[in-house]
Amino acid sequence: MAICMIACNPNEPKQVQPVTLKCTQPDYLRKGDKVALISPSYHTPMENVEKTAAVLRSWGLEPVVGANVGKVVDGRYAGTITQRVSDLKWAFSDPEIKAVLCNRGGYGTIQLIDQLAPSELSAQPKWLIGFSDISTLHGLLNRAGVMSIHGTMSSYLADGGTDISSTLLRDLLFGNLPVYQLPAHPQNITGKASGVLVGGNLCTIAPNIGTQADATLGKDIILFVEEVGESMHNIDRQMQILMHNGVLSRCKGVILGEWDDCGTEFTYEGIEQMLRQYFVPYNIPVLCGFPAGHGDLNLPLVMGAPVTIDVQNNGATLQFNINGSANTVTTADLNPDIVTPVEQRMRLAGKIQ
Repeated sequence: MAICMIACNPNEPKQVQPVTLKCTQPDYLRKGDKVALISPSYHTPMENVEKTAAVLRSWGLEPVVGANVGKVVDGRYAGTITQRVSDLKWAFSDPEIKAVLCNRGGYGTIQLIDQLAPSELSAQPKWLIGFSDISTLHGLLNRAGVMSIHGTMSSYLADGGTDISSTLLRDLLFGNLPVYQLPAHPQNITGKASGVLVGGNLCTIAPNIGTQADATLGKDIILFVEEVGESMHNIDRQMQILMHNGVLSRCKGVILGEWDDCGTEFTYEGIEQMLRQYFVPYNIPVLCGFPAGHGDLNLPLVMGAPVTIDVQNNGATLQFNINGSANTVTTADLNPDIVTPVEQRMRLAGKIQ
């Protein structure tokens, strides 16, 4: 098979001054703690919010629903910009709220970047939980100096909260920290590296470059990216944006997550093979196939945390170098135990929530 090789020059043209990311670890939760449910992006049906609240109660937590949750603006948004920002500010300023769970992604958090001062997010460090479009908020939190959790949201917790992605999130919130062991992947690049974990949904983080939500500006980073429903050429375009803005030169290592329902218009064996050639010139380890993103498994990741990845020929490990009781999780043994991929795609398309 002929493969078109991309000229990836490690000496990127754009030189910027990287920042040091040193993020505070919020306190783990205790039984009875209050958790805010907010919708900073697209609307989530109140039925899903109520089901998620029931799941949180079964975990021994007290859910508190944001004042503007349930609103619908312009057919998709969960309120106006002002309303969505208001719920975010409330959740991070209320001292009784110990964690903030986003109801769903979609689109809209990029509209909130300039509405939130870093001090409003860092004054009372607390866990923010979400993925997809919530990647913008992870960037904001991490740049403000607070760790956050890339993990499942109300759109999925509403299914009962008993799937492995949800239970690992629950365990993490209570201080049981996963140490991930992963099988070998043909596109892995071996090596060991430590750095601060940043990133998220690729098409969400790339437009944030240069803003106060740009955690990829950090030096010595471990970059995590995933995507859903995008063509190969658009994924390549976003990686070009990262490369030309110097992001890859600041990476100590890379974690490639799920590429659910993404394009096959080129003859690469997969997204990982297409992206691998970007990282080879930097001589950094690349861990492929981490089950986080929009696929059947969405295992929680602590963003802004110092981590170590060790990628060997027979498999890889990902360890968070923060406080917590270690819990080894062998990803090859996990059963998603959740809705089918078809149902997931319907949910992502807005046909079901």
